Amino acid sequence: MRSIPVSAWIGMAGITVAVICALFAPWLAPYGENQIVGDPWAPSSAEYLLGLDNLGRDLLSRLIYGARTTLFVAFVSTVLAFSLGSFLSFAAAAMRGPVDVGLSRINDLLMSIPTLIFALIVLSALPQNMTVLILVMAVLDATRVFRLGRALALDLSTMDFVEAARLRGEGTLWIIFREILPNALTPLLAEFGLRLAFAVLFISTLSFLGLGIQPPTADWGGMVKDNKDGIIFGVSAALVPGAAIAVLTVSINLVVDWLLKRTSSLKGGRGDG
Repeated sequence: MRSIPVSAWIGMAGITVAVICALFAPWLAPYGENQIVGDPWAPSSAEYLLGLDNLGRDLLSRLIYGARTTLFVAFVSTVLAFSLGSFLSFAAAAMRGPVDVGLSRINDLLMSIPTLIFALIVLSALPQNMTVLILVMAVLDATRVFRLGRALALDLSTMDFVEAARLRGEGTLWIIFREILPNALTPLLAEFGLRLAFAVLFISTLSFLGLGIQPPTADWGGMVKDNKDGIIFGVSAALVPGAAIAVLTVSINLVVDWLLKRTSSLKGGRGDG
């Protein structure tokens, strides 16, 4: 196994810190998620390490709780997107014919609509809650996963071990889960990280526009929106969650870059088990 570069270690460290904050937020945060502890936009001090926000809530506490919300929505939506996109793309490549054409055209139609505009229209019409938000993000991301998964599956479906499975009379589900998926797993994992980074940015964008996580629940995009007016007065409260978003996305990309470099080529062979 190749040695892990320093950049990948830095990325994993950044992701680890965010995950720890998300998992142990109630124990790590010095104050409650919505607890007002002082004057609005009070500067950083020994008591309030990052200062206070526009309502007098502790920014560090909000940042830690925001990690839990932001990561949860981004991770769950990405997992759903990959489950849906990968299964449909592998099914299209394995079954071919009308199924492949139909799914591909539906995917092209959805991809032709700008993602942000589509999300804003749908979220404006539907109830604004976390479940709807996750489902909308998952459907939009699944179109990108479908495109990649289909390309991988089409390359793999022409290889000898897949043709041998067809000649043995194996069913479509067997070919998808025992022949195609194990050999497409590495590039899909790299794409998972990339899509996770985009999901963090996307949920932050939606929250900043008022259609993502709804207040008073803390999330990083909403924190930027709440404190953006302070920039006019020289208050840096909006820059703290913005920096957290940047650090997390860069950390994910550093790990993804390392995974992509490890992915040299697609090699045929049945998965074990």
